[in-house]
Amino acid sequence: MTHTVLVSGAGGQLGWELLRTVPGDVQVIGLSRAELDITDANAVNDCLARHKPAVWVNAAAYTAVDKAESEVDAAMAANAVAPGVIAAACAHHGARLIHVSTDFVFDGSASRPYSPDDATGPLGVYGQSKLEGERAVLVALPEATIFRTGWVYSAHGGNFVKTMLRLMAERDALSVVDDQVGTPTWANGLAHAVWAAAKAPHATGIFHWSDAGVCSWYDFAVAIEEEARALALLGSPTTVAPISAADYPTPASRPAYSVLDKHRVRSLLQLPAQHWRSQLRAMLNELKELNNA
Repeated sequence: MTHTVLVSGAGGQLGWELLRTVPGDVQVIGLSRAELDITDANAVNDCLARHKPAVWVNAAAYTAVDKAESEVDAAMAANAVAPGVIAAACAHHGARLIHVSTDFVFDGSASRPYSPDDATGPLGVYGQSKLEGERAVLVALPEATIFRTGWVYSAHGGNFVKTMLRLMAERDALSVVDDQVGTPTWANGLAHAVWAAAKAPHATGIFHWSDAGVCSWYDFAVAIEEEARALALLGSPTTVAPISAADYPTPASRPAYSVLDKHRVRSLLQLPAQHWRSQLRAMLNELKELNNA
């Protein structure tokens, strides 16, 4: 039986990966920000009435972490208000909701991977807006599914990996923060996890997803440089030097530690762990193929 799944935020990194990894027995409808205002309750209800999806995947978000500090209303509208609007409409129309959130709901003071049940404490507007969105979803639709993730990248859109590749092509030396630790997430792997959850009605509640392993932004940048040169995506070497977050101030504070505990979702959905470096290599291979196409 073919199920219809609606994806909001189809123009973003995760949305792009969801649309190209859709299972064969799923009919997907992808809507970008220009096609649907998810803060508009009437538009969201009309969309559900028209398409009648079994599942709505909300991959839309305001993700400019530093800009959120000065664009509070925009961040709150997209990240806090809109998820509640979607959840209420899904509850009314009898659709499941899978909503994507962030590791920035935590304050980074932990010394072990965060479980979905750990206390939250966002450090900035972005994290606070995403946390309020989670709460709004669960109030309107307690059986919703929430995926927290972080450090997301793909061959599509703007992200840390592609920024590093651009800077490494332009410079022979870079400095990258080494005292903020987490785990990169290839959006392709996250998309497969979301599709697995979409096919599992019992997969409700809050789950954590990223690739396996742990690294700092500095470690990640060094790996990008090494893997990209091995694939001839970069020419001459770039020296990557570690610096502290204090030496690279930003408008928004970021958690020093945001490693996520993924055991619950991997066990429930039978999803194997993929190390972040092998996932990075796979994405860079894909980027090379796209560049050569």
